[in-house]
Amino acid sequence: MNISHIEHIGIAVKNLEESIQYWENVMGLKCYAVEEVKDQRVRTAFFMVGGTKIELLESTDPEGPIGKFIEKKGEGVHHLAFAVKGIEQSLEDVASKGVQLIDQKPRRGAEGLDIAFLHPKSTFGVLTELCENKNDK
Repeated sequence: MNISHIEHIGIAVKNLEESIQYWENVMGLKCYAVEEVKDQRVRTAFFMVGGTKIELLESTDPEGPIGKFIEKKGEGVHHLAFAVKGIEQSLEDVASKGVQLIDQKPRRGAEGLDIAFLHPKSTFGVLTELCENKNDK
C-alpha cells in the first residue's frame, strides 16, 4: 500500500453548526466546506490543520452509520483516513493480509474522493478509511 499522508480525522458530532462554532471560535480554525453525502446519510464540515483535515460528521438519519455510532458511543473520533495512491490495489493488498473490508471496492465520498473503509475488528479498533483523489495525478 502506498500511503502518502493522513488525509483527515473524522469526528462524529450531534450538531454540525454548534461544532463548527467550537472549531472556529475556540480552536481558531476556519471551516472551508460543508457538504452533504446523501448515500452515507451524513453532512460534513472540513477544517485544515497544517496538511491534515478535520472532518466533522453529522448524521442526517438516525439509522445511518454516524447516527448509530453516536447512539452507541457518543460524539467523538469516528475514523482515521489515509491518502493512498491506487486505492483498488491497496484494498486488494490489505485483504490478502487478512484485513476485513467494509467496502470491497471504492465509492464516492466527500470532496469527490474515492473512499473505502477497513473494518475496525481487523484494525485493532480503529475504523480506517482509505482515500484517493483521482484528480491528483
